[in-house]
Amino acid sequence: MGLSTHVLDTMHGKPAAGMAVSLYTTQGHDAVLVKQFTLNADGRNPDGLLYDTATLRAGTYRLVFDVAAYFRACGVKLPEPAFLNLVSLDFGVADTTQHYHVPLLVSPWSYSTYRGS
Repeated sequence: MGLSTHVLDTMHGKPAAGMAVSLYTTQGHDAVLVKQFTLNADGRNPDGLLYDTATLRAGTYRLVFDVAAYFRACGVKLPEPAFLNLVSLDFGVADTTQHYHVPLLVSPWSYSTYRGS
């Protein structure tokens, strides 16, 4: 089980390969960087799970996706400042025996997420 993420570029209809992502643990307004990574060709962490079952702890987390830099790298002309720059998703993990999958569907103007399986 554990924690994973996946990003789909809904503007181009493909995985968001090359997008930079940061993972933090949070407590109130404080955040501690756990890892930074660049999404692979499938739009996923190249190392697999962000946390496996043994290391995932109940608590709150934040994933930060560098959306504007990704779309600019894809050749999309964005206004300055971009409508979406960094997309931050704050979420909680209550039961570490379950899998927490946090997908992001994103364009330069909108995004959605949900708890996947």
